[in-house]
Amino acid sequence: MSDSGDDHVARVVNYVNEKVNEIAKNSNNFNNLNVAILTALNIADEFIKSKAVEESKYNQLESRSEQLINLINETQ
Repeated sequence: MSDSGDDHVARVVNYVNEKVNEIAKNSNNFNNLNVAILTALNIADEFIKSKAVEESKYNQLESRSEQLINLINETQ
């Protein structure tokens, strides 16, 4: 992350802080370590779901591209 610009780093820090505050607010009995672990798990869950959506969109685009290429080849 050190190669990223200051603005990007600030956005990441703000995002993590928002997630920590959200979990801490909803989990009064948790210590800081438990809040940090839950935050990490929630962010990892969001990341994995986002990657799955991205992969699905990529596969759809790849399939459509192949269909278009086949249509073009059939018309030649």
